[in-house]
Amino acid sequence: MDRDFLIDLFADFGPVTIRRMFSGFGISADGTNFALALRAGLYFRADETTIPQFEAEGSQPFSYQTRTKTVTVNSYWQLPARLFDDSEELSDWARAALAAAQRAALRKRPRVRKAAKKTVAKAAKKVAARKPVAKKKPTAKKKAPRKKSSS
Repeated sequence: MDRDFLIDLFADFGPVTIRRMFSGFGISADGTNFALALRAGLYFRADETTIPQFEAEGSQPFSYQTRTKTVTVNSYWQLPARLFDDSEELSDWARAALAAAQRAALRKRPRVRKAAKKTVAKAAKKVAARKPVAKKKPTAKKKAPRKKSSS
């Protein structure tokens, strides 16, 4: 799949951003990645709400082979081939995939590593344990002698 084909495919859905990713493209809308176009096909983001729809069509989750095993990525499912000819229904599936991606983004919370928490706590203790610094008394400034003006 090339970029022009993908732009045409998502024309009824609305504007999408297509970026090079892995061996294909990542497809996003409103800053959220919701589809992958790879050599093996087009995969849409899925979750517990949309996976039954993919299963009913006989679709499979995205998977790839490493040297030792097959890795299955259950969050992306292959788009049924029949949808390539039905742009209206493809748009419906794309909206559902975008919604699944947005739900997944809401579930993610920023994680604070334990090591970072400890470092911040140590720094706060050091600041609190510091002795107050004695202030120096201001010294009187000596005036520089004035030059006599020659008239």
